[in-house]
Amino acid sequence: MAQQVKMSVEEHNERTARSKKMLMWFAMVSMFMTFAGLTSAYVVSSKRRDWIKDFELPNAFLLSTVVIVISSITFYLAKKAIQQNNRSNATALLLTTLGLGAAFVALQFYGFDQIVSGGYYFTGSNSTVTTSFLYVIVVAHLAHLFAGLLVLLVVIYNHFKQKYTPSQTLGLELGAMFWHFLDVLWVYLFLFFYFY
Repeated sequence: MAQQVKMSVEEHNERTARSKKMLMWFAMVSMFMTFAGLTSAYVVSSKRRDWIKDFELPNAFLLSTVVIVISSITFYLAKKAIQQNNRSNATALLLTTLGLGAAFVALQFYGFDQIVSGGYYFTGSNSTVTTSFLYVIVVAHLAHLFAGLLVLLVVIYNHFKQKYTPSQTLGLELGAMFWHFLDVLWVYLFLFFYFY
């Protein structure tokens, strides 16, 4: 009887984990479709006569891309450290991921500053369609990244409360999925703007 109860609890936990991961996948796909729509509108709008043809992304965006890719690696290593029950390494790696996420945001704002310093404006009478599109897409990604930072803060809080163990990492896995998604999404956007 006790074994049946234990099996039913394990089955319930497995189903719950699968359901939450599936919901995360649906959310990520819908977010990606939003950005696919925005980048499609960017492509269509680039045929306009007033489109800036010689616009180049500032170096801050390249540097921010490197930073967010490294943050994805540190988050992955933090998950591995928790699975190996190495709490001190996990703590250092999660805090490093948070620092890299904050650095990414700072570099994005620095990139915007470089664009404005170059004489391109996002809003107002001096703005262009090109820079306005860039602004909307990057700000939309930053909004998702702020959500990712909140998720990361919750993961760090739960880590300090010792809610994650080698056998219980669901919250950490969901947080990592979302963070890696944001990473892949930004790499897609960066490559799109860089090459298109």
